[in-house]
Amino acid sequence: MHIPDNYLSPATCGIMFAVAAPVVGVSIKRVKVQLKERRELAPMLGIASSLSFLMMMFNVPVPGGTTAHAVGGTLLAILIGPEAACLAVTVAVILQAFLFGDGGILSLGANIFNMAGVMPFAGYWIYNFFRKHHHATIGALVGSYAGINLAALAAAFELGIQPLVAHSASGQPLYNPYPLVVTIPAMMFAHLAVAGWIEAFFTYVVYKFVKQVAPQEIYLNDADNNAVASPKLIKYFYYIIVALLVLTPLGLLASGTAFGEWSNSELLANLKADHLANNLPHGMSHGLDYSAALSHYTVPGTTLPIGYILSAITAIIIFIIIGKVLTYVYGKENK
Repeated sequence: MHIPDNYLSPATCGIMFAVAAPVVGVSIKRVKVQLKERRELAPMLGIASSLSFLMMMFNVPVPGGTTAHAVGGTLLAILIGPEAACLAVTVAVILQAFLFGDGGILSLGANIFNMAGVMPFAGYWIYNFFRKHHHATIGALVGSYAGINLAALAAAFELGIQPLVAHSASGQPLYNPYPLVVTIPAMMFAHLAVAGWIEAFFTYVVYKFVKQVAPQEIYLNDADNNAVASPKLIKYFYYIIVALLVLTPLGLLASGTAFGEWSNSELLANLKADHLANNLPHGMSHGLDYSAALSHYTVPGTTLPIGYILSAITAIIIFIIIGKVLTYVYGKENK
């Protein structure tokens, strides 16, 4: 679901930045208010970004030779609220793009809107509907499954309209060459059949755990004061992060690249194999070529599994530092 650079036209990228900006802006404004009221939210923001980042590292195989992964957007919205979840996933997506080359720089607006906007807000709305009707666990399952699939549908639409909105005078696509009749079935099959269930599984396990050890600390948007993450619960989340960190190399077992996330060479090979084209679309072959420091979660001089773990550790440290800084800043303001 991480759309790389040069798959979307500059106009589409600009529009998606304009669409994502107010979602993130409103979330920042509301989370600032929440932080002033509940300092406990600050460390949870770092923990939430870590959880989402780690979940996205667990690639699972999809029939047809591609892969998919969970995101955790709805889970985080249930735990800390959709606005805070939006910011946590946004930070994770930005770090993935700039440090690890996972998702494009120019397409950040689209990726943020899909994974940090559509998923937590839509997923939480569905969960909250069921919760109000006394079926919170069903809501967590349905909301997480629907949230990631709605996000995938948004990405499929953004990719699929490219041949319509950006093409040469002769009608040749300049960016993503696959139309909606290809992108929607491909993206939705991967997420309806595989990724949605992985997302629901992660959400169910963590949600039931929190319900058991600290049910009063689950976010409720109709409560005046939401207690967020006692020190005991934060400690448990650190245990979960360490466990996921140790298991991250399992994400390397799934071979193949997710649909719409191919490198130029992979895409060209696919186009030739399908007898669609012998050359890349012009906009893709002459677009932005950003080289991330730890591209594809590799660390020079290490094996791929070690590099994968070190990349995860690096990201977690950054997220935890952000949480510590916010705790310090809002702790001083609240005194």
